[in-house]
Amino acid sequence: MPSSHLPSTPMSRRGFLALGTGAATAAVLTACSQNTPGARTLVEPGSEAVQAGENSRRAADATVREVTLRAEPTTLDLGGVQVRSWAFGNTLPGQEIRIRRGEVLRADITNSLPAPTTVHWHGIALRNDMDGVPHVTQSAIDPGGTFRYEFAAPDAGTYFFHPHVGVQLDRGLYAPLIIEDPEDGKDYDLEAVVVLDDWLDGVDGRNPDSELEQLRAKGMAGMNMGGAAPSGGGHGGMDMGGATTTMAMPTDPNAPLGEDPGDVTYPYYLINGRIGTDPVTFAGRPGQRMRLRIINAASDTAFRFAVGGHQLRVTHSDGFPVQPQAASNLLISMGERYDVIVDLADGVFPVVAVPEGKTGPQGFALIRTGGGTPPPRDVRPAELAAAPVTAAVLTAAEAVRLPARKPDKTHDVTLEADDKKYVWTINGKAFPDHAPLDVSEGQRVRLRFVNKTMMFHPMHLHGHTFQVVTPAGNGPRKDTSIVLPMKTLEVDFDTDNPGQWMVHCHNIYHGEAGMMAVVSYVN
Repeated sequence: MPSSHLPSTPMSRRGFLALGTGAATAAVLTACSQNTPGARTLVEPGSEAVQAGENSRRAADATVREVTLRAEPTTLDLGGVQVRSWAFGNTLPGQEIRIRRGEVLRADITNSLPAPTTVHWHGIALRNDMDGVPHVTQSAIDPGGTFRYEFAAPDAGTYFFHPHVGVQLDRGLYAPLIIEDPEDGKDYDLEAVVVLDDWLDGVDGRNPDSELEQLRAKGMAGMNMGGAAPSGGGHGGMDMGGATTTMAMPTDPNAPLGEDPGDVTYPYYLINGRIGTDPVTFAGRPGQRMRLRIINAASDTAFRFAVGGHQLRVTHSDGFPVQPQAASNLLISMGERYDVIVDLADGVFPVVAVPEGKTGPQGFALIRTGGGTPPPRDVRPAELAAAPVTAAVLTAAEAVRLPARKPDKTHDVTLEADDKKYVWTINGKAFPDHAPLDVSEGQRVRLRFVNKTMMFHPMHLHGHTFQVVTPAGNGPRKDTSIVLPMKTLEVDFDTDNPGQWMVHCHNIYHGEAGMMAVVSYVN
């Protein structure tokens, strides 16, 4: 085992400072170390409780799947466009990892980048010290360093992995992680993994770090504000007087995310690492049923996804099954994953990912089941004319619904921004200066996301899958959900995976500009 992995070693004091609020946290940590009665004691990533959780998921005879990863600078071919970027190996997306539910993944990573990095296993209810968040669950892997990630994979589904350092996700550092279920394949004949992305790295001298610097230099006043916000809102917060029931901004079905869909302009949108001039082609035969596992690995872009000449049948959201839902097209935000099944017709058909509310060439791929001339890369299938299906209309499959239970604790997670600076906040604080969301093991916890900005935020919770709260009590199980502008979204989860877990906006620029906090298990 590489020497940098020491799960039994307590985290450094520097690491714990990221779990609280500056000097106040330091005082609490001192009190904890002195065993002061009533002190707030964190459940540490290397604690016995975390190890016990892993033991409960890991069978003694579980198969161990070993993989090696190397994060390194490389030249990538986007389909006739050569760019210098960072990637896992020399491919985009990185090499897919595929294991079975209940197996153990052992991934040895070597960091050949000129900067520290980590790997976050997005959507997996894994052990806390393997979650890949610097200063929260581990120290970052220094250049030239190695780290071994090892954890049991408890839930089947479509996932992916990427760094959790700065804006590294907006390079080429991502790849699918597919956890198979023994029941897979009973209702379809073949499958394809479809990874969506927005791309700027290495184009005209641009890179994600300089992009973030420009956003910070311009501040909110320099942003494209889209629609005008009421009295001083803009990207930033509105004075709601503490009331959220007034947050009833109507949503245009043709602009479901509002009028301000993102902060960054991208020259390219990719499907499986390719632009439309040289698209990837998925092959099948007429009459077959194809399962598409769709992953949005983009950093600032939601996509409207459709397959020309076909209806979609949505079967899973963020890895968990839903009652099948017919859709002409599907809205998928950053960090979300959807599985759909299509009944293949005869011919050559476009697979399109239109950047929602943005300009530029759409993501484009092909499904070929027979002869014919491929459609042009700028084709707009008729299926795009309908309002997109979103998670708001999905229902969790009965087998994965949380048992009925009132929340033991409710945390408001208020999403705001500075009126002038490019700073995004949770509960008035920009990470790492934040107020931890304390929970205890065995609770039903409700997170109440209150969006007081004019932008949508895909909010992602690490280490858990929540259930979206609906009047019927059967919303989809997810780990990443869109919180619409000036709207409130409530989600419930059970505190059954101890540790320190990030909750943050999966717009990577919003997250890095402060919209992150920690769901903190305490004793």
